[in-house]
Amino acid sequence: MIKVIATERIPIKLWLDDIEDEALQQAKNLANLPFAFKHVALMPDSHKGYGMPIGGVLATKGVVIPNAVGSDIGCGVCATPTSVLDYNTDNLKNMMSRIREQIPVGFNHHPKSQGEELMPPIEPQVEASMPVKTGVTDFLKTQYKSALCQLGTLGGNNHFIEFQKDGDHRLWIMLHSGSRNLGSKVASYHNKIAKSLHDKWFTVVPPEWDLAFLPTDTEEGQAYLNDMQYCVDFAYASRKLMMNRIIDIVTEEFKLTDNNVIAMQMGILNIAHNYAKMENHFGQNVMVHRKGATLATDKTVGIIPGSGGSKSYIVRGKGGKDSFNSCSHGAGRRMSSSLANKTLDFDTEVKKLNDQGIIHSIRSKDKLSEADGAYKSIDTVMANQEDLVQILFKLKPLATIKG
Repeated sequence: MIKVIATERIPIKLWLDDIEDEALQQAKNLANLPFAFKHVALMPDSHKGYGMPIGGVLATKGVVIPNAVGSDIGCGVCATPTSVLDYNTDNLKNMMSRIREQIPVGFNHHPKSQGEELMPPIEPQVEASMPVKTGVTDFLKTQYKSALCQLGTLGGNNHFIEFQKDGDHRLWIMLHSGSRNLGSKVASYHNKIAKSLHDKWFTVVPPEWDLAFLPTDTEEGQAYLNDMQYCVDFAYASRKLMMNRIIDIVTEEFKLTDNNVIAMQMGILNIAHNYAKMENHFGQNVMVHRKGATLATDKTVGIIPGSGGSKSYIVRGKGGKDSFNSCSHGAGRRMSSSLANKTLDFDTEVKKLNDQGIIHSIRSKDKLSEADGAYKSIDTVMANQEDLVQILFKLKPLATIKG
């Protein structure tokens, strides 16, 4: 931990010292919520978000806040090592070309359904010795048909597919994606409900904070939690489908057999960084909101991606109590997308990538929002959270597809 701010109702604990003013004000708003628990934690990649800073962790008593999860519900990262040790630029370009043929990026969706058997079940599931779940809302069901075509698509902005190598020159696959338009629609729907109820309740939370909440013991709160969890499951199913298709491409490119493409018995790692979940901290059950933050218990193997021009990390958590068992979800932006497009020098950013031999997607000035210079130093981010994670693997980027 770098410092503690103790001027608000509850403390703000920071793992960075370069927090922007807008993000700090958002953290102060969180700290003054009447139901905020213990303290607010800001990870080393924190920056301004909508309502709550990205890279923030908030625990609450009795409520859930849709904007403290965000619009890309369940967004996260998958990674896996392969058995491939011998590869070249032609191999990487061949695989990237095939990936673009099979995985739509940006706003693009598949032209047809990817199959209901690949989706999380839409109806309530009965589990042994467990009550029947309430199930998703009718609103989410109206989005289901469209989601069938969104499944296995990358999305835009900072979502990516990347080939990387570890210290042994082993080829890795990593991808970052979320719940696509499904999550965005669900988040907006429930946030509007929360805002309308605030008006009826005459809540003390100022509307300009954009932190409308739903009590977890109400129908509205339970409805959001059910829909949110569905979006988390959908995002994972989508990453899994993309990862399996990429593994097939790697298998064919290197003429591997199905049983030796994945190395080291590690399998496919998956970790989400936008969700809310009931957890026990400091002896109490609380709703932990992670918005751009990753679970980091002492049993968690996590993924902290870089910026496309910097290293990524596979880590093991250390179970930091003060971070609510959390760590950063990446390098974190140091400037907004619009500012990056306006101020970064195209030739300089492209040269950084070319000099490292990275096959990249920065082809025009309007792509500078995802250039390396738009992000914080991953080395500084990792140094600031040495108390939260142990590094297992350092991964160098080789080829990147950006959304």
